[in-house]
Amino acid sequence: MADAVIPAAVLRNLSDKLYEKRKNAALEIEGIVKSLAAAGDHEKISAVINLLTTEFTGSPQAHHRKGGLIGLAAATVGLTTEAAQHLEKIVKPVLNAFGDQDSRVRYYACEALYNIAKVVRGDFIVFFNEIFDALCKLSADSDPNVQSAAHLLDRLVKDIVTESDQFSIEEFIPLLRDRMNVLNPFVRQFLVGWITVLDSVPDIDMLGFLPDFLDGLFNMLSDSSHEIRQQADSALSEFLQEIKNSPSVDYGRMAEILVQRAASPDEFTRLTAITWINEFVKLGGDQLVPYYADILGAILPCISDKEEKIRVVARETNEELRAIKADPTAGFDVRAILFIAKGQLSTEWEATRIEALHWISTLLNRHRSEVLSFLNKIFDTLLKALSDPSDEVVLLVLEVHACIAKDPQHFHELLVFLVYNFHIDHSLLEKRGALIIRQLCVLLDAERVYRELSTILEGEADLDFASIMVQALNLILLTSSELAELRDLLKQSLVNSAGKDLFVSLYASWCHSPEAIISLCLLAQTYQHASTVIQSLVEEDINVRFLVQLDKLIRLLETPIFAYLRLQLLEPGRYTWLLKALNGLLMLLPQQSAAFKILRTRLKTVPSYSFSGDQVERTSSGNTYSQILHHIPSGSQISEDGDVNQDVGTCNSHNGINFTTRLHQFEQKQKQHRVHAKAQAKSRKISTSSSKEVQLKWHCKVGVGSSC
Repeated sequence: MADAVIPAAVLRNLSDKLYEKRKNAALEIEGIVKSLAAAGDHEKISAVINLLTTEFTGSPQAHHRKGGLIGLAAATVGLTTEAAQHLEKIVKPVLNAFGDQDSRVRYYACEALYNIAKVVRGDFIVFFNEIFDALCKLSADSDPNVQSAAHLLDRLVKDIVTESDQFSIEEFIPLLRDRMNVLNPFVRQFLVGWITVLDSVPDIDMLGFLPDFLDGLFNMLSDSSHEIRQQADSALSEFLQEIKNSPSVDYGRMAEILVQRAASPDEFTRLTAITWINEFVKLGGDQLVPYYADILGAILPCISDKEEKIRVVARETNEELRAIKADPTAGFDVRAILFIAKGQLSTEWEATRIEALHWISTLLNRHRSEVLSFLNKIFDTLLKALSDPSDEVVLLVLEVHACIAKDPQHFHELLVFLVYNFHIDHSLLEKRGALIIRQLCVLLDAERVYRELSTILEGEADLDFASIMVQALNLILLTSSELAELRDLLKQSLVNSAGKDLFVSLYASWCHSPEAIISLCLLAQTYQHASTVIQSLVEEDINVRFLVQLDKLIRLLETPIFAYLRLQLLEPGRYTWLLKALNGLLMLLPQQSAAFKILRTRLKTVPSYSFSGDQVERTSSGNTYSQILHHIPSGSQISEDGDVNQDVGTCNSHNGINFTTRLHQFEQKQKQHRVHAKAQAKSRKISTSSSKEVQLKWHCKVGVGSSC
């Protein structure tokens, strides 16, 4: 039927290789279709369209396909307002031609669809998704002419969509979402262009669908093309402004995307993501509560970002987030946030570790019971953080530990774990021991800390470690300004029950170290017992390690802390046992050592008299210490013995302190140390002998040596 309507010559020209002939043929088809439309003969019109589709656009010959496309466009122009009922048959073959292998055919397909769209306008919308998909592919076409034609068609389609009330954003968004992760720069420009245009249409709510393509826009921020980055950034800035002005926004879904993008290797993407997160934290309210942990996980690393702008925004966001007092009943996940903070304690960035500790501290203050219920999951990590190279981090860790240790149970656990960590990592004790102990004393009460540590160390199985630990604690006690009150309390051991209790408590573990016990006695002014302890030392006790520690003590005696002791030397008659103890130490020191010279010089400054009348005479006549003590008026000397007239050998208690028992306690502990030292020496000797025997056997086996 179509052959009868369209002359054969027209059909021949429609497939001619010359464009002018095809164009003239198309004009004739336009006139024929216009006449048929005027007559209302849609049956013949359908026949013409079918002929153009099957014989031309579906032909294996490229010129036939070109002619068919021009013919379909001409038929549409001829139909004008009647085109809608034939539109599906016309548009489908044109869209198929967009994928033709011949670039000229693709070009004519763009031209044909452009002419069709100009005629049908709004009726064109029903094919929008198919047309959009085709244009998306053509925007990256290898032929620049095809690209140019596609751009013209794209602009027309945008105009039609913006003026149409039939466009369905709901049907379009899945198609857009699927295309957003394409890497081709031309496609990206095409997509951003459409997003921008659709967002400008008042009746289209692109903001409501932003979560569907937000990730794709962020992906474009790291494109190698500056123009694409700029377009994506411009689109994102516009959406962010709309979010600020909108009463209803789906923050949750977008927050998940932003969290991922905040960790992007691209600096500009990170900055944009963290800026969005900052605004979300300010605007999101209750919607964001379930996402706080994820947001915090994104913020904390950015606090240490190499880019200052990112660091500034991240810090501001972190402060905003921490200022929000959300409740677990409202979905605030304490456990998730706690574990995020814990994870950041192992990062290489100091600033991030510091903020993570601030978060743990904040959670402890606001949700203590919830945090303590997860304590076993984070305690080891907090203990490891005590080895952090940053002093600021260590101090914050100690604050967290101190907050946890407000409960007696956790206080004991903390110090047990701390001693254990000092045990397995001696470098921690050497490098950070003093800092850790001093800060804990400030945060948790020095007396309580020292009493608990003494109790733990009293039963320590590793005697070598116990000795080292006690020596460290003793040095801190004698030198730290934070422990001044504790030293003052110990000075009153003979006249104050609290001082006495502390002295007895420390004594039990200080027995692990002779020099520590002597220091403790000098500090507590139990000089007679100090002298007795010195006298009780045996040959095995006086080794190199003992002399090194003794050297430290002698030097400490010259510091301001022991100023009271040096002033007491002005009254040798009153402080006889102090003189005897110091002379005892002098006798233990090698004469050529610096400590010997320091102490001897100090003792030479002691006045040779301190009494008047016959007391001077008695003193100068060479009376013994006990004789001098016998002539001191009652109450003139603070001594371990309750009665100054008692004989030295019978003095065994004062202020409830049984010094005989204490001495026995010290001697037993030192006996354990001597046995342990001998066992170790024997073990080393056996190990050395075994090694030599194995070596000898090996020499014999290979034929070395004549006496094997």
